[in-house]
Amino acid sequence: MSCIIRNNHSITSEFILLGLPINPELNGMYSALFLAMYLTTVLGNLLIILLIRLDPHLHTPMYFFLSHLAFTDISFSSVTAPKMLVNMLTHSQSISYTGCISQVYFFLFFADLDSFLLTSMAYDRYVAICHPLHYTTIMSQSLCVLLLIVSWVLSFASAILHTLLLAHLSFSGGNTLPHFFCDLSALLKLSSSDTTINELVIFTVGVVIITVPLICILVSYGYIGATILRTPSIKGIYKALSTCGSHLSVVSLYYGAIIGLYSFPSPNNSNNKDVIVAVMYTMVTPMLNPFIYSLRNRDIKGALRNILGRKASSQ
Repeated sequence: MSCIIRNNHSITSEFILLGLPINPELNGMYSALFLAMYLTTVLGNLLIILLIRLDPHLHTPMYFFLSHLAFTDISFSSVTAPKMLVNMLTHSQSISYTGCISQVYFFLFFADLDSFLLTSMAYDRYVAICHPLHYTTIMSQSLCVLLLIVSWVLSFASAILHTLLLAHLSFSGGNTLPHFFCDLSALLKLSSSDTTINELVIFTVGVVIITVPLICILVSYGYIGATILRTPSIKGIYKALSTCGSHLSVVSLYYGAIIGLYSFPSPNNSNNKDVIVAVMYTMVTPMLNPFIYSLRNRDIKGALRNILGRKASSQ
């Protein structure tokens, strides 16, 4: 095990990532698949950002948050996918201690930011459907920017707290992680230090970062559902589904993976299950989000047609 000596204590200088639980003979096929998924994630979300920026009709609170969600999805996937692909293609399994700690920080930061942005979008949909006459007044530009700033600050505070606590742990007992990236829970299991405080902070902060936003989203959609039932009409239901369907799909993917990971433990193959679920929320979900918003959203499809039409007419 590679380590350095500091103040008479041995500190791991690198970790070994065991990667995905796949047959080594299929390594090339899987690396090509994940490369295609990562490129689709980056290009798809960049397209969403570009469309929102170029089309004035999309300069609304809903698409303001969507553009930031697209940026977050690119960043979130980029925290783990490039390193995983490099390791698969070069048959290298190592990551430096600094690289590992940095990966934990950025992974937590963008995961938390995703949660807050989805909550802000749920509030936006609640105001749009339950208080349509006051929508422009309530969802002002200053409120949207404030919600975004609060999301960034809370995400930074959560990620830096976990990272600082992690940096104080010792890993003199081993440096092999049964994962394809530096997962916080896997690192805590590997540590030879007392991780009681870390686990307490994970539970406490997890309630604030994951549970509270999820409750806020459910409450928002509860009010939305009640509003639709009070004035039942095919047009009203269709409008609500077209407005909220994409967001609900993304919320289901995001929180579904988290609930599946922490609510249904698998004692026999827990490591393999954790890795597979991690692939879902680090690779699959960010890749699907642009398709969900593009295929189910008339405004996005209209913006794409307008831009393609402009290019065609200019040639």
